[in-house]
Amino acid sequence: QVQLVESGGGLVQAGGSLRLSCVASGNIFNIKTMAWYRQAAGKQRELVAGITSDGTTNYSDSVKGRFTVSRANAKATMSMQMNMLKPEDTAVYYCNAETPTYGGVINYWGKGTLVTVSS
Repeated sequence: QVQLVESGGGLVQAGGSLRLSCVASGNIFNIKTMAWYRQAAGKQRELVAGITSDGTTNYSDSVKGRFTVSRANAKATMSMQMNMLKPEDTAVYYCNAETPTYGGVINYWGKGTLVTVSS
């Protein structure tokens, strides 16, 4: 089992910055990929950024050049620096961690942290 706790959300004006953090605990040694997802009101949850255990990153087109994801494996933490925030970035942001299992992966989720960007 892996437990994930997010922090760093809040209210910011358009053009501002926020830094989200996710701390993993429990069976952290099996964590491979970690990622940030977000879900805006009335919309489906979407992938924002992901990072593998070797540091390979991927971003959604909507945040490329504005968001940067990083990870400290030894501390089982993941962060995301969000710059040049836009009102459309408003959403609940969730931390995700994947661990391999026989025949697939297990996904773990945090409870989310709310980011609100005012215009």
